[in-house]
Amino acid sequence: MIDISAVRADTPGTAFVAHFNNAGASLMPRPVLDKVTGYLEEETRLGGYETAAKHDDDLEAVYGSLARLVGASRSEIALADSATRAWDLAFTAMRFSEGDRILTTTSEYASNVIAFLQVAERTGAVVEVVPDRSTGEIDVDTLDAMIDERVRLIAINHMPTNSGLVNPAADVGRVANVHGVPYLLDACQSVGQMPIDVGEIGCDLLSATSRKFLRGPRGAGFLYVSERMVDRLDPMVLDLHGARWEAPDRYEMRSDARRFELWERSPALVLGLGRAANYAMDIGLEAIWERVLDLGEMLRRGLSDVAGVTVRDIGSVQGAIVTFTVDDHEAEMAKVALFERAINVSVTTPYSARFDMEARNLPNLVRASVHYFNTEDEIDRLVAAVAAL
Repeated sequence: MIDISAVRADTPGTAFVAHFNNAGASLMPRPVLDKVTGYLEEETRLGGYETAAKHDDDLEAVYGSLARLVGASRSEIALADSATRAWDLAFTAMRFSEGDRILTTTSEYASNVIAFLQVAERTGAVVEVVPDRSTGEIDVDTLDAMIDERVRLIAINHMPTNSGLVNPAADVGRVANVHGVPYLLDACQSVGQMPIDVGEIGCDLLSATSRKFLRGPRGAGFLYVSERMVDRLDPMVLDLHGARWEAPDRYEMRSDARRFELWERSPALVLGLGRAANYAMDIGLEAIWERVLDLGEMLRRGLSDVAGVTVRDIGSVQGAIVTFTVDDHEAEMAKVALFERAINVSVTTPYSARFDMEARNLPNLVRASVHYFNTEDEIDRLVAAVAAL
């Protein structure tokens, strides 16, 4: 069981706001903040290169922490400055030709779809959306039936930006593995919220961020690249970190996932990311997931009881993200009104998830995303504030 009082004492922001924007950027716990600021203070005294050299072992240990977090080996982890950058690094390392098929899901995120469409425009590849089950998740049986020799990639999100939906990632993995199709999973909303094991999921590639449910600093993320996949990928950009200049006319890429990294990064943010991963694992991802499920359900029930409020979530399993509309109130207006009451929420728009939101004819939605440090009293406070709009 999570000691909520201790966690909140570790989280300075809880003294100022009821934070329900964890799907955007969560509140950092004090140990993460101290790791980042302590490094920066040391850097101002010793110098950038010198401080990095002093902390070389600590920086290297981050790979091990992230590997444990997702059930990988440290050689399968690459650092990036965001989940989107990590995802793009993986996707752009693949080569597509005219007629190649990319299969995705209705709930896919805008940045990913834009990348699909850009590659389709350049190469003649085709982007196809796999239909949903009646409950909203990707229909795995239909996915299986859609696969032929022209399918070059299955790329889906684990949890979308605009709903509590949890896609059946492991079921998708089993289909991908049977057919030998590469599988890229966007896990930016699931890492830190629920247990993740890339072996059980069966994905070849997974992207994740620091700032959301992992509760790390902004400006950091990571990419998992399975050992079976790494030699099939040629990163679009290499430097002297991801490759070695072996002769005047020859270079050689690294043999591990770090071929996707560039030399320049923020060591402070990397250490913060590693500390956030350790913090989550110390609490326990199973315990975090159990509490998130309970708090999310409590919030949905409370909002559903408010006249004029409609909860818009789909999925047979629903996680931390709760989206809703309020009659006669634009989502942005509701967000501002709640902020004035020291309650943080965000707004999700059709632009972010056009396939899904246009299919369901949804307007802009208020998005309230719970996390384990939220309390039942805070949820009551949010519901009461929405009812008072």
